[in-house]
Amino acid sequence: MQDDLIVHQPTVPARQLVLLFHGVGASPEGLLPLGQPLARPDRWVVAVRSPFASDMGSGWQWFSVRGVDEANRIERVVAVMPHFVQTVKDWQARAGLDASATALAGFSQGAIMALESTQHAPPLAARVVAMAGRFAQPPRLAPDGTALHFIHGEQDPVIAPAFSVAAAERLRALGATARVDLLPGLGHGIDGRVLTLLSAALDPDLEA
Repeated sequence: MQDDLIVHQPTVPARQLVLLFHGVGASPEGLLPLGQPLARPDRWVVAVRSPFASDMGSGWQWFSVRGVDEANRIERVVAVMPHFVQTVKDWQARAGLDASATALAGFSQGAIMALESTQHAPPLAARVVAMAGRFAQPPRLAPDGTALHFIHGEQDPVIAPAFSVAAAERLRALGATARVDLLPGLGHGIDGRVLTLLSAALDPDLEA
């Protein structure tokens, strides 16, 4: 937790904990432009640092993407998931909030971790927002009490937007609440449209 970046700390009794997860080779500081507009008096906003130094030259990672494929990606996510879960629980303990007041928002590899966490019980969060992300494998169950929102650039050359579309369809078929927004002209990145959608998805008073 000491390596995580507190973007905003509540000035009144907290109603929500928002945890942001960066992509591979990046850092919490890179999420400041995304996290700062999310600040409000009753909300924690924390950019979490991935636990391991990236083996791609700079930044941090949850798992290596060297030689990654459809089979070993699953294995790598499973191996580090206990660390991810504990990170979320540690911040919940500090904030004094439970899963019903927690939102996870990840970009790219951060989104992979947040999404895959929904396939484990009990649920970690009421809201999960995946930006330019995917499941490591197709979702197997509808997370109880968790709404999922996929935001993806239509021109993403790194993680195909089809992964978001397929996951949302599969989740809805399983009985989950899932929404997908595809953004024309956007590649593997974040723009103002993503921030607008993220802000709405995190609002406890709105449907994600």
